Amino acid sequence: MSASLPYGSWPTPITSELVVRAAARLGEVVVDSSPTRPGDVWWSESRPDEGGRSVIVRRDGDGRTTDVLPAPWNARTRVHEYGGGAWTVADGTLWFTEFSDQRLYRLDPGSRTPVPVTPEPAVRAGVRHADLRVDGDGVLAVRESHPAEHAAAAEVVNEIVRVGTDGSEVLVSGPDFVSDPRRGPDGSLAWLQWDHPHMPWDAARLVVRSADGAETVVAGGPGESVVQPVWDGDGALWFLCDRTNFWSLYRWTAGSDAELVLDVGADIAGPQWVFGASRFAPLADGRIVLAYGRDGADRLAVVAPRGDLRELDLPYAALRQIAAIGDGVVCVAGGPDSEPVVLRVPLDGRPDVLRPARALGLDPAWFSRPEHVTFPTEDAGTGIDVGHALVYPPTNPEVAAPNGDLPPLLVLVHGGPTSAASPVLNLAVQYWTSRGFCVADVDYRGSTGYGRRYRDALQGRWGEVDLDDVVACACHLAGAGRVAPARMAIRGGSAGGYTTLAALTMRPGVFTAGASHYGVADLSALAEETHKFESRYLDGLVAPYDPDAGPAGRAVYEQRSPITHVDALNTPLAVFQGDEDAIVPPAQAEAIVAALREKGVPHTYLLFAGEQHGFRKAENIRAALDGELSFYAQVWGFDLPPDEGIRPIDVENL
Repeated sequence: MSASLPYGSWPTPITSELVVRAAARLGEVVVDSSPTRPGDVWWSESRPDEGGRSVIVRRDGDGRTTDVLPAPWNARTRVHEYGGGAWTVADGTLWFTEFSDQRLYRLDPGSRTPVPVTPEPAVRAGVRHADLRVDGDGVLAVRESHPAEHAAAAEVVNEIVRVGTDGSEVLVSGPDFVSDPRRGPDGSLAWLQWDHPHMPWDAARLVVRSADGAETVVAGGPGESVVQPVWDGDGALWFLCDRTNFWSLYRWTAGSDAELVLDVGADIAGPQWVFGASRFAPLADGRIVLAYGRDGADRLAVVAPRGDLRELDLPYAALRQIAAIGDGVVCVAGGPDSEPVVLRVPLDGRPDVLRPARALGLDPAWFSRPEHVTFPTEDAGTGIDVGHALVYPPTNPEVAAPNGDLPPLLVLVHGGPTSAASPVLNLAVQYWTSRGFCVADVDYRGSTGYGRRYRDALQGRWGEVDLDDVVACACHLAGAGRVAPARMAIRGGSAGGYTTLAALTMRPGVFTAGASHYGVADLSALAEETHKFESRYLDGLVAPYDPDAGPAGRAVYEQRSPITHVDALNTPLAVFQGDEDAIVPPAQAEAIVAALREKGVPHTYLLFAGEQHGFRKAENIRAALDGELSFYAQVWGFDLPPDEGIRPIDVENL
C-alpha cells in the first residue's frame, strides 16, 4: 500500500476508457459440422467501439480467425425486441438478419457481399427473423410481422416459417409466440409455443409434428415451462423442463412419455429472454454435456446415457452457448478473473481457448472476487425467507482507506426481473470496486437459478418482494459492519431500474443515492405502451390489467408505480435513458425527472441519441459510468481521481 485515501476516491487503471476499449460481448457459438469444413467454429461479437455492431467471426480448423461480416453489416434481430438467434451457418454459408432493415440475407463462402433472401418489407423493419436453423437449402426461422411502424401489440404476428430460395412457407401459426423450430432426423418438426398472458418461463409447451402431420404435446403447459429442445442423431428429443421445480434434463422418443434423466437440484436453464440460448449439447456417443449453477457459480458436467454425472474441473464460473464438436463442446466461458472467452473443451483432454479475452494489462490483484452471500428477508407469504447476492469487496492493491472508515455500498439490481447475477469478470463492476466501493449484485426473489418456487415468489408481488430483498441485503451488510449506512446507493437498468425507483419512493430512508438506467416509472404506461412480447408480462408480476375497468382496475398499478409516490422521493437520483427505447420509452424517465425538478431534489438526466433498451455505443457507456461516479462524488462529498479527466456532471438542485 502506498497511500491512504477515502473510499470512492481511489485512483485506478480501470477507467471507463478501459471498460469499452476493444470490448466485445460474445453471443452465439455455432459449429459448422459439414464434411467440407470440419472444426470450423463461428461466433458473434457485439463491439461498442463499432457502435454496437454485431460481427460474425470464424475460426477455421487450422486456427485462423477471420471477421466474416464486413462493416457496416450488423447481424442483429429485433424479434421480441431483445433478439438472439440472428444468424446461423452450414457448409460455410452464413444466413443472418441485418439490423437496419431486418431482412434475411445469405453470404456464400468466399464472398464479401451478402445477398437478400427476403423481400424488402412495406414497413421499415416490419418483417423480422430470429432463431435461425439451416434446413436443407433454406432455413427455419421465427418470423415476426408488424403491419405498421408503430403497430399495436395485438396486431403483431409471430410464426415459424421456412425460408428458401423460392420464398417463405408458414409452418406454424396461431399461438401468440413460437420459438426453437428444430427439424428431427426423420423430418419431424419440434417447436415451443406459449400464449398471453404467460411468459415462456411461466408456461411453454413443447410440440412435435411428425412427418405425416400428427402433432403431440410432449411437455409443458400451465405451471410448467419447457426450454431448449434438441434432437440427437438417433431421433430422441432432449429438453429442459421445470416440472420438478428446477429446469432439469428430459428425453422423449415418439410413442413414449418424456422421462426425467437428470435433476441436479438447481436450474440448468435460464429464462428465455433471447433466442438461441444453449445450456447443453448431445454428443454422437450418447453422452450429454451441460452446465448448471450452484452457490452462485456454474459447473460443466458430462451425463452418461444411464444418467451418471461427472463434473469437469475448469477455472470458469459461468458457461453458456454450449455446442457439440467432436468428442467435446465449445462454449462461452468466463470467471471472476477472466472476461468471457470462446472455449473448446475435449471431455478427455485439456481445454483450448479459441477466442481469448482482451489483454487488459492488469495484475489480477486489481480484481475484486465475488462472495456468494445469503441473507435473511421477510417471508411476506412467499414461503421463502432468504435472499442471495454476489458481494464484491473494495479492492485496490495500491491504496488503503483511513482507519475506521467504511466503504460506500452500491446495490446492483439486475433486469428481467428473472435474470441473475453472474460471477464473470465485469470491468463495469470492477470500475467501482477498484475505487473503494463495495458492490452487492442481488438475486432477489424472482431471479432464476434457484428453482421455480424462488422465481414464482415474485408473482403478483413485483414492487414488494424485490424491495424487501434489496433493502434486506443492504441492511444485512450494514449491520455486519461491512459498509457505511449513510452511503448506500441502489442502481439498476430496465426492471432493475424499476426496483431502484420503487425502493427510493416506497422504502425511503434506506438508500442515500440512486441511479436508474432506462427504468420503469409508470406500470400502467408500461402495460399500455410496451411491445408484444412483454405486453401481458405484468399480468403475472403485478395483476391483470384492464384500463377500461376504471379506478379499481388500475389501483394496484398506481399503488406499485414509483411515479405515484414522488411525494416521498427525496433521494438524489441520476437518470440515464436512450431516446429510441421501445420497451421503456423516454417519457417514463422524463416523468420522474420532472417530479425531481419540481420537488427540488438533486438529480441529473442524460438522454442518449440513437440508443435503444441498453447502451451499446462506447461513448455512451463511458458517459453513463463516469457521469454516475461524478454524481455520487458530488452527493457524498468525495474527490474524483484528478488524472482521469472526468468532467463533473451537472447536478440540478444540489
